[in-house]
Amino acid sequence: MSQSNKDFLVELGTEELPPTALKSLSDAFTAGVEAGLKEAGLSHGNVISYAAPRRLAITIEALQCEQADKEETLYGPPANIAFDADGNPTKAAVGFASRAGADASELQTAPESHGKNAGKLMLQRTIKGQQTTELLAGIIQNSLDKLPIPKRMRWGASRVEFVRPVQWLVMLLGDDVVDGEVLGLKAGNTSRGHRFHAPGEIVIANPMAYQETLRGAYVMASFAERSALIKEQVTAEGLKLGGEAIIDDDLLDEVTALNEWPVALAGSFDEDFLRVPPEALVSSMKEHQKYFHVMKGDKLLPNFITVSNIESKDPAQVISGNEKVIRPRLADAAFFWDTDRKQKLESRFAKLENVVWVNKLGSVADKARRIGALASRIADETGGDKALVERAAQLCKNDLVSNMVFEFTDLQGLAGKYYAEHDGEHADVAAAMVEQYMPAFAGDELPATQTGTLIALADRLDSLVGLFGLGQIPTGSKDPFALRRASLGVLRILVEKEINIDLGTLIDWAIEGNWQTAPKADTKATLIEYMLDRFSAWYADEHIPTGVFQAVRALGVTNALDVNRRVKAVFEFSKLDAAESLAAANKRVSNILAKNGGDAVTADVNNALLAQAEEKALAEQVAAKQAAVAPLMAAGDYSAALTELAGLRESVDAFFDNVMVMADDEAVKNNRLALLKQLQGLFIGIADISVL
Repeated sequence: MSQSNKDFLVELGTEELPPTALKSLSDAFTAGVEAGLKEAGLSHGNVISYAAPRRLAITIEALQCEQADKEETLYGPPANIAFDADGNPTKAAVGFASRAGADASELQTAPESHGKNAGKLMLQRTIKGQQTTELLAGIIQNSLDKLPIPKRMRWGASRVEFVRPVQWLVMLLGDDVVDGEVLGLKAGNTSRGHRFHAPGEIVIANPMAYQETLRGAYVMASFAERSALIKEQVTAEGLKLGGEAIIDDDLLDEVTALNEWPVALAGSFDEDFLRVPPEALVSSMKEHQKYFHVMKGDKLLPNFITVSNIESKDPAQVISGNEKVIRPRLADAAFFWDTDRKQKLESRFAKLENVVWVNKLGSVADKARRIGALASRIADETGGDKALVERAAQLCKNDLVSNMVFEFTDLQGLAGKYYAEHDGEHADVAAAMVEQYMPAFAGDELPATQTGTLIALADRLDSLVGLFGLGQIPTGSKDPFALRRASLGVLRILVEKEINIDLGTLIDWAIEGNWQTAPKADTKATLIEYMLDRFSAWYADEHIPTGVFQAVRALGVTNALDVNRRVKAVFEFSKLDAAESLAAANKRVSNILAKNGGDAVTADVNNALLAQAEEKALAEQVAAKQAAVAPLMAAGDYSAALTELAGLRESVDAFFDNVMVMADDEAVKNNRLALLKQLQGLFIGIADISVL
């Protein structure tokens, strides 16, 4: 390595950092430092991030030790006013030189080759690059200032703010400590080891010795290395127990962020707790204790795997301590389970009267009643079982006031399903308790039962109409009621479950519900436009060009299932060789008709007025296609209809190449316009392909 490039290390030591944010803080810190080095014009080699509970660190290979010198040319006032008759500099020249930190004797006149600056005063100078050591503290501080920290804290008498109190700072360029200060800390070369195994100070000899030096002090600095080790250890412990350890990515990241020296240990709990729904036990272990659970097939084993931050000489004692801690947590879950089942799920409905859903929109009980009424109307149209739908609506929100959901909020729906099954409710009603929340995210499964499907659809429509009715429309990144997700959920259910009911009709039915505050007059129009806009994102994800959807949207179709069928048909049509030519022809037809009466133009063609062979051929083709396409349109087979219409290409091209639409004879002209109106009508029944 040359003397102009040296390895660099920065480590910020802190009190324990927030575990759920550690990875994102590390990534943002590294990105900020790299951006700062780039802005300063400093080249470097490989960059490695480190993140552990008490530290954020970066090593940078071969960092340029000094900025390159820069040549700079400054231009001033015209040279002809810069010197007097005796050749002495005027105030204009002296002022320009002074502002540039130069003497007037250094000024030159810019030659013709300098373009618009020719003839002006010119100062050419070399700006010496700064030493990297002079820049590093500022780059580090700037990156830390920009970290995504929702709320910063202060400590002691210091005015410094950070996510957690800072304790030490290491900055090394090569073997030398960088003379600088960050967050009120003077840089040094001493780090600290594991809080228990090696609590003292540790000297870092040089940047590339960082990782191994800390490893010798029981600190595994690499987040990725710790994560991989934890995954390996937890998997191995699960196999020893005769099952499979379930490793959730978010939990793995959080556990990785909690441990500097991870050691996986397996414990157990009383098998009697297995009478409790497994989701409640898993929630207790995962959310409260950060334990991994173990499955054997579809059965939960009475075991857990914890990750300790110490290498204990008596691991049995550590395991015993964890078993003592988890026991009361599981006992709470068992108590809630047993207590809730003493009361039927249906009996909890009365409590929902006192739970406000949204201010001005009534209680959760009001919402459940509206869901039942709306889902029942949809069932009438789709052949659903109204009795099951109404029963599911009566029960669907009742678990929200159960002890189990009060303690384990992530079990809403699941708890209702278990309680409904315990009460002997119909299997579809019990399933609807969970399915009402599906799809919960992009790509999530849809409800499997028809009852669950209708409850999920009605629930989302009720939320959309109620909140849009109050004017609570999402703007920008603000969507506190997750209405974008609700809209996409409605569209997915309608399309994928093939529910052939117009959005406008569904919204009308929802508006007719028993509302505490009547929805605003423009609710329907605004909501339909908003929901159709969600289709754009949907099709973008499927790599369908925007123009394809817009060609369908231009018709004003508001039946989601029908919109989707048309879009898919137009997308396939757009791939045909004839598509571009026919789209251009339709554009031309639209323009001609718009200039000649538009909607007032009739589609009544008088065959006796057809004179040229090309217009006769087109008229024959249009008539034939009308007959061929009619049954396809009636069946909603838009793909077959467009494929059929693609056969018009040659006749249409020949017509426009040889026939003058705007003939001198008014009757002939109007007849040709009528023929174009018929041609347009063939396509406009599916989509306005001129938009393509």
